[in-house]
Amino acid sequence: MPKIPHRLYLTEDQMPTQWYNLRADMPEQPDPMLNPATGKPLTEEALYPIFCKELAHQEMDGQTRWVDIPEGILEEFRIYRPSPLIRAYNLEQTLDTPAKIYYKYEGNNTSGSHKLNSAIAQAFYAKQQGLKGLTTETGAGQWGTALSEACAFYGLDLQVFMVKCSYEQKPFRKAVMGVFDASVTASPSTTTEVGRKILAAFPESTGSLGCAISEAVETAVSSENYRYALGSVLNQVLLHQSIIGLEAKTAMDLLDEYPDIIIGCAGGGSNLGGLIAPYMRDKLTGKGNPRIVAVEPASCPSLTRGRYAYDFCDTGKVTPLAKMYTLGNGFMPAANHAGGLRYHGMSPILSKLYHDGYMEATSVKQLEIFEAATLFAKKETILPAPESAHAICQAIKEAKICRETGESKTILFGLTGTGYFDMTAYDAYRNGTMSNHVPTDDELAAGFQSLPQLEL
Repeated sequence: MPKIPHRLYLTEDQMPTQWYNLRADMPEQPDPMLNPATGKPLTEEALYPIFCKELAHQEMDGQTRWVDIPEGILEEFRIYRPSPLIRAYNLEQTLDTPAKIYYKYEGNNTSGSHKLNSAIAQAFYAKQQGLKGLTTETGAGQWGTALSEACAFYGLDLQVFMVKCSYEQKPFRKAVMGVFDASVTASPSTTTEVGRKILAAFPESTGSLGCAISEAVETAVSSENYRYALGSVLNQVLLHQSIIGLEAKTAMDLLDEYPDIIIGCAGGGSNLGGLIAPYMRDKLTGKGNPRIVAVEPASCPSLTRGRYAYDFCDTGKVTPLAKMYTLGNGFMPAANHAGGLRYHGMSPILSKLYHDGYMEATSVKQLEIFEAATLFAKKETILPAPESAHAICQAIKEAKICRETGESKTILFGLTGTGYFDMTAYDAYRNGTMSNHVPTDDELAAGFQSLPQLEL
């Protein structure tokens, strides 16, 4: 029997009762969000028409290191948290590697992903403020499902704009959101002004997260007693997701383990930012120096091929401007990409850390990630979400390097969720109809043309 258990579950008493705000330990803060009309930094009050007041405060607060998690949120967390830290013994054996591979598994809830961590928080604050409901976007469907669950619990209405290609690929995501009484609309749609404009310009558009965000924000600001909720990118979301990394670090400490390499898939940055939070703190304060690797799809490579610039957070250009690595708000990712990592930009926090050299980034092609996902499913008995498989793919590569060099490194990656709603994609991979798409420089140039021209 191995000395270290396959799965380590913390007790409820060991679950964090505070979130960690990574910005408080950053040597330089991310650049402020800007008002697109004036080019001036936004105030907290300017966000009140879009977000709940408490969430607007969390979005702008770069100083408070530890934020108490309200008991009303902890009550919900205890239903499915703490989540397990798992040692991938079978995968290690198959790869014949001296590396030790751990993963933090976030799929043990109905949404099948880590997204529920922030969904509960955002719905709680909306209920606390006395709102009627929320609007949101969703790509692959995990966030829409998670927020549907949370809104149902707190008795809030929810309107979801789902990226059209995912809406068509994953009908059962729409069905499960319906179980929780959410209204789901394929985006771009004819129900909003910005959706109609996008369809007029691109009648065959299969959508993007940027499009869906535009529609959700427009609906929120034009509907009485509604606010908008976003499942990634934002500072507030990375704050909520820090519970992943805090739990992981507590569990690793109990095992007397410290990761040499930490790997997370990267779309907007929510799970990666959450997983690395306490370890990045060690790195920023000189207490540790793990390699931190963001893994993104080659079809939507914001970190590895994007520009570090101010950009709109949405395609319709109705949101504030954020300084981030971006492909341009007009970038349209390939419809054949099955995962949810389709956002044109990256979290301002992670963008700043990457720009300043505290983390690495790499990209992988779609066929690679499904090969890794299939191997992982066979050896570890969990069918991973395509998004998670980006991290799995890189973890396998790192473990193979250890096999070649003989180094026994400790690898930690985030298994963000399950792939049971992604069977169309798995079928396409298995029957050979799936293909890779890597945008050309000309395709990227078209997206960069949508970047705003600012005089700062």
